[in-house]
Amino acid sequence: MDSEREPVRVVIVDDEQLVRLALRLVIDGEPDLTVVAEAADGDAAITVVDEQRPDVVLMDIRMPGRDGLSTTREILNRPAPPRVLMLTTFDSDDLVLGALRAGALGFVLKDTPPARILDAVRTVADGNPALSPAATARVIAAATGPQSAEARRSSREAARRQLSALSERELDTARAIADGLGNPEIAERLSISIATVKAHTGNLFAKLAVGNRVQIALLVRDAEQ
Repeated sequence: MDSEREPVRVVIVDDEQLVRLALRLVIDGEPDLTVVAEAADGDAAITVVDEQRPDVVLMDIRMPGRDGLSTTREILNRPAPPRVLMLTTFDSDDLVLGALRAGALGFVLKDTPPARILDAVRTVADGNPALSPAATARVIAAATGPQSAEARRSSREAARRQLSALSERELDTARAIADGLGNPEIAERLSISIATVKAHTGNLFAKLAVGNRVQIALLVRDAEQ
């Protein structure tokens, strides 16, 4: 990271005080990262995010009262919202997909080594997805695995309705994003400039009402299942 940049401002949301303390010690030990606030539940998280305007929120999923998924949705509806990185002891298909569909840009387990959690915070701060290997495997499995015929039909039709608003080139861009390509690779595949790729991606965010590339990829997967 550029040493002249201001440190990435982080809010930690977890109902366990020891977890918050451990994360604060790890994060504040890095010169390019700083913890600006903590919260023990979803309602408190919304308050501190509004007050502090952080760059990244480390969000526990399961908390008393308002859980991490509904809190994430609420925070990401704010103007200029922070990036959200979900952090939890639980690793299940529903939680991973629920977090990503809520708009989280990353998902790591609490037993992830500290260095990898720090890397995930930095990755998410730069606007890129950060998934633990286990979470990535579960997303792929859930996107391609068996579902009831009715569930598959319902999610497919809903996704296709959203994608129908796209131009042909925007849809090509969305499919390339779903294939995990970065902007240079998309530009090469579609024989367009990187600037045009960025313009198409901006249109995707607006037309699909999503906040990141992971959500675009999930929509494409749903539409093509």
